[in-house]
Amino acid sequence: MDPTVRRRRTMPIAALAGGLILLLLIGIGVYGLLRGPQPADPQDVFATDAPAATRPAHVPSRPVPVVAVGGPEEFAAAVAEALFTWDTTSGYGPADYAQMIADVTADQEADAAASDVRSYLPTPEAWAQLRTHQTRQWLTLDTIEIPAMWEDAVTQAAPGQIPDGTIAYTITGTRHRTGYWGTDPITTTRPVAFTLFLVCAPERTAAPPPADPLTETCGLLRLSQLDNPLR
Repeated sequence: MDPTVRRRRTMPIAALAGGLILLLLIGIGVYGLLRGPQPADPQDVFATDAPAATRPAHVPSRPVPVVAVGGPEEFAAAVAEALFTWDTTSGYGPADYAQMIADVTADQEADAAASDVRSYLPTPEAWAQLRTHQTRQWLTLDTIEIPAMWEDAVTQAAPGQIPDGTIAYTITGTRHRTGYWGTDPITTTRPVAFTLFLVCAPERTAAPPPADPLTETCGLLRLSQLDNPLR
């Protein structure tokens, strides 16, 4: 066979193979993000090397339901705060706090989303240890934005590949923990970043004018691995 002809046949095949590899890598990347966080380290408790005066914070004394009606950004912020806000002295456990978020997960990903949420909360064993230190936790939000990679994915997706109303928000913030080591009040902080995948649909309400009767009801689809967000 003429070498020139062989090269002409090889080039389209190589280009096709390269395209398939690229699609495969994109698929693996998205799957890795959507499959959710890995189990948290049960030893993730108070750091004992950073004593400081405890700053009072408003941490609810019981799990607070997440409001699913409103804009998607507001819903994402509410879910993020619910993920990180708990009080081991409240008499409730991690399952009770997880339930507040499970109540607003999308039906099509309910089981997977529930698993994601549990991975963000302490295990029962870690919770018991944290309770001996009267540990409370909350989150301050720094940024909440739609990641550029998600916008690219939506643009490049085939029709129907991404369900209508699906959106991703990457959140950065600071996790705060306060409590006691012996009789000494201590506080620790830790930067966190993660991505929430939501699905929102318009819903008409009976709100009187001049309020806009068209709002959105959102549900949580999945969570990325903690500190491995979509950028």
